Amino acid sequence: MAAPIDTIDQVTRYLDLAGVLACAMLGGAVSRSEGLDLFGFLVVGIVSGLGGGVLRDTLLQQGPPVALTDYAYLPTAVAGTVISFVIHLSEHAWDRLFTVLDAAVIGFWAVTGAQKTLAAGLGWLPAVLLGITTAVGGGATRDVLLRRVPAVFGGNGLYATVAAVVAATMVICTYLGVPALGIVLGIVCSLVLRLAAVRFGWNLPNGLNWQPHTRLAEAWRGTRPPRRRRIRRRRGTDRDN
Repeated sequence: MAAPIDTIDQVTRYLDLAGVLACAMLGGAVSRSEGLDLFGFLVVGIVSGLGGGVLRDTLLQQGPPVALTDYAYLPTAVAGTVISFVIHLSEHAWDRLFTVLDAAVIGFWAVTGAQKTLAAGLGWLPAVLLGITTAVGGGATRDVLLRRVPAVFGGNGLYATVAAVVAATMVICTYLGVPALGIVLGIVCSLVLRLAAVRFGWNLPNGLNWQPHTRLAEAWRGTRPPRRRRIRRRRGTDRDN
């Protein structure tokens, strides 16, 4: 699945724009939950849609951010925000759409961030880091703007972890000479891992007392008696003997 460099760059641009559109829609959905007006929708949607890419391009120092030089980016962010402002969906429908869009954004932007970093001549580690930054930067900036704890910090299923897996997949496939395969595998991995994390409640540890929150773990904990009770039973058995 080897492809010319120009083709990969063009595909990456379209993925970047798709991520802008989807993340701007997510910003609009969050704006609706916050009760913002049209101006608030536009500000939050644009920040959400363009923030990750601006951070990536600023760190790469390859000239002005592409959002300021390619005139397709700002209209795409505005369009995504307006879609969220105009279309009225039920809360349940928005939750389902939000999850799918979130998974898609992680895939689009982690692939784009990794590919652009490698194209700039940097190594695999910066590519993975900037893939993660591109994927989570816009949403984190949006949440900070709205005085919310960024979703990337936990409690929202695997988020940055999925972005790291996708970026690493893109890097490996690029080193193997099949970047087109990396794009496909990265997006598929993002959709599968992110949706599975939300569906089954997968989370990273949040402290020394962390317990896995999957259904299997809850069932296992429910069948085991508390530790103190087990110790008392063992002591009572020893006294009987």
